[in-house]
Amino acid sequence: MSKQTLCFAVFALATATPAIGIAADDTAATFDALRAVDARMAGIAYRLTTANAALCRDVAPTPGWAIHALGQYDAALRDQARRSFGFEAPIAVEAVVPASPAAAAGVRANDGIVSVDGKTLDAAPPAMGSSSAGRDAAVDTIAALPADRPLEVVLRRDGQTRNVRIAASPGCRSAFEVLLGPGMEASADGRIVQIGVRFFERYNDDEVAVVVAHELSHNILRHARRLDAAGVKRGLLAEVGRNGRLFRLTEDQADLLGMYLLRNAGYDPQIAVRFWRDHGGDVDGGLFRSRTHPSSSARAKAIEAEIARIPAGAARPFVPPLVAEADRPLQ
Repeated sequence: MSKQTLCFAVFALATATPAIGIAADDTAATFDALRAVDARMAGIAYRLTTANAALCRDVAPTPGWAIHALGQYDAALRDQARRSFGFEAPIAVEAVVPASPAAAAGVRANDGIVSVDGKTLDAAPPAMGSSSAGRDAAVDTIAALPADRPLEVVLRRDGQTRNVRIAASPGCRSAFEVLLGPGMEASADGRIVQIGVRFFERYNDDEVAVVVAHELSHNILRHARRLDAAGVKRGLLAEVGRNGRLFRLTEDQADLLGMYLLRNAGYDPQIAVRFWRDHGGDVDGGLFRSRTHPSSSARAKAIEAEIARIPAGAARPFVPPLVAEADRPLQ
């Protein structure tokens, strides 16, 4: 979560690594590690987004898989990508969330995806370099399908095709991406949320879920759109006057709603208190020193106070009044 960056998101359809150009002695081991991280992200995203679909205005089919494209991998690495990931079709299943509808339908990692609901997922990889455009197009195609209907999917594996029906599973509409590199980055642009791989190296899944829930809250509350409508400036002017005040407001709201998203998904909401209190100072990049963001101790205290206000015996999913803020201009 970099300084002056609002962590917008639209969550939960697919997870995959970005366009990858790896120069490593053991690319097979590197690819295995990438799959493991993407599987963790997929599991967190599936849990949060399906549990909170009632809070999200935009929903999409959320089968519980991570998909990727052969074209994401540099041309020099594609032979190893095929050995590691199958890729009997240009779009393939990288990982499947346990106990998800995709898992129940028999979808397995390394299945090539030929089509979904009759729509062919054809993404020819670029001749040189790498690009995530094919993966992104596949994600958008699936996201546009009705969320309340089963998915009819044609898969290819070991030269054979098979048809599976994946039960309907609405979730908050979104994509996720794990960013490679040394930075502690977490941001999104209204379509895709990006989380730095170092979060997964440093924190357990419950702690990473705190960050993901914060991002998802920005999307549910339509902060990106509302900040633009309010004429808020980014960059060097983000911390100045009204700009800084409105950025700070959106951060405060995302912290509080993020706690509810965690609770709705069956996490202990106190993990948010502990994360900001215990790990806020560990995150580099200036997030906790920016005037557009509250201090880590202030975040922890505000979230703890909000937990105390949850009505006794409140059902899940609980839709807090804060969700109604999505329709109000930022002032």
